[in-house]
Amino acid sequence: MVRSVASFNLIFSMSEPFILSAFIGVFGSIQLGMAAALTLFFAVLGCISRGVTLSGAAAGALISFALYAGAGPGAFAVLVTVFAVTWLATRVGYRRKIALGTAERRSGRSALQVLANLAVAGACAAAYGWFAPKPAFILAMSAALCEAVADTVSSELGQVSSDTARLITNWSEVAAGTDGGITWFGTVAGACSAALIAAACLAFGLIPPRGVLTAAVAGTIGMLADSYMGAWFERSGKLNNDAVNFLGTVVAAALAFLLA
Repeated sequence: MVRSVASFNLIFSMSEPFILSAFIGVFGSIQLGMAAALTLFFAVLGCISRGVTLSGAAAGALISFALYAGAGPGAFAVLVTVFAVTWLATRVGYRRKIALGTAERRSGRSALQVLANLAVAGACAAAYGWFAPKPAFILAMSAALCEAVADTVSSELGQVSSDTARLITNWSEVAAGTDGGITWFGTVAGACSAALIAAACLAFGLIPPRGVLTAAVAGTIGMLADSYMGAWFERSGKLNNDAVNFLGTVVAAALAFLLA
């Protein structure tokens, strides 16, 4: 009996690493399966709600998978919050935006628009999950999501609040919807939405309390940098809107990463 127990213990100790590896592999497969299922559902929901086009849904599914698989379900939950806030912002004063010629297309955002706003966040999540599990990447991801929401909300609500805006570079008066034009209402609304997404990142366990201010401030600075680049480069035709939006999220993520 003693020999049997000793033999069993020896066999178990030798096989323990293989059992643990198998368990981790199964758990990882389940997590990836959940990520794939949820992102597919989210992509279909985006199409149905006309938040994105078919190509936008495919790009959104890719980003959603990277966020879920790399940073966990909390990141996916924040992404859903981002989608809900931006979708509502685009619907506010939609008829007025049509008259201004700045309304979002009824078919929703294209793949390039989705990637311009969310690719940096997805890359940060992937870097955290598969290459270097440093909390700084999660903070950078959170800041990029804050900027994406802040930029959209400030633009969409700013157009509704006033017929005119101020060019961020020289403060001259321009028509609402002009590249690089900002309004006080839109700017404050954008900063508040950045704070909302930072709070969501805290609530879903992505960042600690001290990271909320960093993510919100970095997202707001990225939003303002987006406006500067819009005034400098987009108005002159050197960059298009998608490139400016992408660089805005880069500024927010880089700033948060450095502050981390």
